[in-house]
Amino acid sequence: MNNQTSSIENKNMKIVIIGGTGLIGSKLADKLRQLGHEVIAASPRTGVNTMTGEGLADALAGAQVVVDVANSPSFEDGPVMSFFQTSGQNLLAAEAAAGVGHHIALSVVGTERLLASGYFRAKLVQEELIKAAPIPYTIVRATQFFEFISSIAHAGTRGQAVHLSSVLMQPIAAEDVASALVDIALAGPIHGMVELAGPEAIRLDEIVRRYLRATGDERTVETDPNTGYFGTAVNDQSLTPGEQPLLGKTPLDAWLKSVAIKK
Repeated sequence: MNNQTSSIENKNMKIVIIGGTGLIGSKLADKLRQLGHEVIAASPRTGVNTMTGEGLADALAGAQVVVDVANSPSFEDGPVMSFFQTSGQNLLAAEAAAGVGHHIALSVVGTERLLASGYFRAKLVQEELIKAAPIPYTIVRATQFFEFISSIAHAGTRGQAVHLSSVLMQPIAAEDVASALVDIALAGPIHGMVELAGPEAIRLDEIVRRYLRATGDERTVETDPNTGYFGTAVNDQSLTPGEQPLLGKTPLDAWLKSVAIKK
C-alpha cells in the first residue's frame, strides 16, 4: 500500500470506529489494537447509535481520530438518505464537541457518476456534510469489495443464470481496505479525497464467472449490457478509479483461492 504524503507522529491514540463490528470495521479494529492504539468499535451492538446519538459523547471523549465505515441497513432511497444524512449530522456535531482532530469516512469510487441511484445520492450528501464541517477530514473512496461478489451474483440471478453487464471494475479485498485505513488513520488529515482500488481491472461478468467456478457453483453467467449495475446505467469509467489510486495487493485469483479453501 502506498504511503500517505503527510503523517503525524505514530504514538498511541484513541481511535473510534463507527461501524466497528462490521466487515471492514472489525478488521480495522484488530489491526489498530495490534499496534497498541485504544480502539472503540462503535455500533448499535456496542451501545453507540449515530442515528439517535445514543452513546456518542461517551465514545468520542478523548478521541483523536474517528473512522466512519458504517453502512445503511436499507438501500431503499428514503431510508438510505435518512441514514447517511442523520447519522452524518449527529456524528460530526459530536466530533466537533469532543475536539476530534481527524474524521475519516469510507465512501465509494464513482459516487458522483452514479447519482441515478438513491444510494449514491445519499453517499454524496454524506461527503458534502463532511466537507462543510469544521473537523479536518479524509474521504476514502474505495471500489467494490471482493466479499460483495456473492451478493452481486445473487441480485442478478434468474433461474440458473446470472445476468450481468460486462462493465469494467477494479474490486479490492476487504483486508486491503482495512490495511489502507490503518495507514490513513495514523496519518494527518488531507482535507480531501483519496481513491482505493484493487490491483487489477476486470469485467464484472468475468469476475462473477470466476467466483462461481472457484466456489463450485453451477450457475452460468449471461452477459447482458442492458442490466447495468443494480439497475443503474454504467460504463467503463463508472466503477473504476481515476489516476494514481492507492492499490491493494491482493489479486482476485488469490482471494478466490482462499474462499475455495474455506468452503
